[in-house]
Amino acid sequence: MTYATIVVEKLGPVARLTLNRPERANALNKAMLEEIGVALDEAERDAGIRVLIVRGAGSAFSSGFDLKEQMERQPRGTDAWRPILRRDFNTVMRFWHFPRPTIAAVRGPCLAGACELALACDLTIAADDAFFGEPELKFGAGIVAMILPWMVGPKVAKEIILTGEDRIPAARAKELGMVNRVVPAADLDAAALALAQHIAAIDPELVKQTKRAINRAYEAQNMLAALEEALAIDLRIEGAGSPDKAQFMEIARRDGLKAALAWRDGRFPKI
Repeated sequence: MTYATIVVEKLGPVARLTLNRPERANALNKAMLEEIGVALDEAERDAGIRVLIVRGAGSAFSSGFDLKEQMERQPRGTDAWRPILRRDFNTVMRFWHFPRPTIAAVRGPCLAGACELALACDLTIAADDAFFGEPELKFGAGIVAMILPWMVGPKVAKEIILTGEDRIPAARAKELGMVNRVVPAADLDAAALALAQHIAAIDPELVKQTKRAINRAYEAQNMLAALEEALAIDLRIEGAGSPDKAQFMEIARRDGLKAALAWRDGRFPKI
């Protein structure tokens, strides 16, 4: 199948899904999220696929959910936001629930919803130029998929999320448990493919059931219910509309997204 916003390759037993909007730092817009869903459906039906890699085209993994699209569509109220957030959440969680191992290969920025997507993958390999973050609260938005506390613990997650930290270097992300391996940027694709091929050589049913067992260790602690509750809180946040986000979007529509980001960052002292 031909896609407009992603590229899907089959490399033997490995499927590689590339987020392909490099001119927009691979921002996750409605079309891309829908195409990711279709691609994952197809990969799930293909018995020959044993591992899935997700990466970004160009110099970024992804800047997160597309703010420009929000700026243009201007959703308001709970009823307008409910299907948007459900689609965003379900796309992120598809990588957690995908029956074969998923590997995020990250270079450059991996922020907000894209950071959550990488955390939902079973393994994450980062280039040494990668950086991660959850900047949503700094411009009045909520967190769609609150996976971070399950990966790094509550103290670290609160610091990252409540301060809107958005420049966590790859080495620091590895220390925190957000990343498995850090490699030179030039080696990222080869390293991700080598890891995928290694896992693909193992009995696929054994791998599938073992992934399920590991996931169940978290799900037995009510992880999925907690994520749904956090999504409901985000729906209330977006449905009500934060004054900070309203001002951010007003500046973005009037002066452009760069100006809005400068306004956002200029509000905060260095810590």
